[in-house]
Amino acid sequence: MTNGFVIPLRQRRDLATIGYDSRRIRRALDTGHLTLLRRGVFARTTELAGLTVEDRAVLRARAYAAIASVPPVFATRTAAALHGLPVVTDDEKTHVLSSADRPGSGYGVVRHRGSLGDDDVTEISGLRCTSLSRTIADLARTDARERAVSATDAALRHVAFRAPGSYDEDAAERFRSEALAHIGPTSVGRAKARWVITFADGRAQLPGESISRIRLHELGFAAPSLQVPVAAPRGRTYWIDFGLDDVEAWGEFDGRSKYRDVAAVGGRTAQEVVEDEKRREDWIRGVTNRTLVRWGWGDIANAAALGRRLSAFGVRPR
Repeated sequence: MTNGFVIPLRQRRDLATIGYDSRRIRRALDTGHLTLLRRGVFARTTELAGLTVEDRAVLRARAYAAIASVPPVFATRTAAALHGLPVVTDDEKTHVLSSADRPGSGYGVVRHRGSLGDDDVTEISGLRCTSLSRTIADLARTDARERAVSATDAALRHVAFRAPGSYDEDAAERFRSEALAHIGPTSVGRAKARWVITFADGRAQLPGESISRIRLHELGFAAPSLQVPVAAPRGRTYWIDFGLDDVEAWGEFDGRSKYRDVAAVGGRTAQEVVEDEKRREDWIRGVTNRTLVRWGWGDIANAAALGRRLSAFGVRPR
């Protein structure tokens, strides 16, 4: 559950009980003490610090639901955030599913047209949204391929990933079938959606890894092995993000905060984590005789950027 569920929302009547009239509310907004989420719905600005893209999407959904005359059904990116899936980039919109007779999109709201089956809606912490499989189908049809694959990888990871080295292929295939069943023969974007859902793999752990897989595919590499185990000293196991088996190389994606986060969890300094990682890489190269290439967000902006990074280490598609 994201922090967006935890932030208290305050409506005008709530503020009135603690002495906030219209003038004081305006002053609090001007000074940055309060933030307006939707008309008549506020949050303390200090409580918004550190929220992720997904947290903010959830917070906007809660604010919209607080003033909606009819309980909304959240869809696409907003539904993804409610399900705990990555959204990657923030469009600062709230996405809802509406019937064809409802008015068009309003301020900060995007209405997606469509009908709902009996099992297409679920409730998460009091908010209604499309089911996990319906959310993935809609995202795969309508959103950018990078965001859609990232969310679908995460959904498959939720339903099929059991532990390092254990991935339930049957569960993954059942979920794919459920998502594909939501795509009608005349649906807009159906070809892209089928590609996304078929391409997705729950062994990818982070959006950066998901987008890296797209770039490797665009460059012409064979589908990489994911989360590959390599026997380590003292009976341990090292896990490698990508096995580029067609060119006998390894690939690792480094997120922006990888070393800081690992250090925080393990009680080590960032420098200690870097030194341990260097020893890990030396071991992997030594026992496998394969090149290991690391890349980050700047290297996956497009296929050409990742291609340049790999080529610098002599790794090219065959």
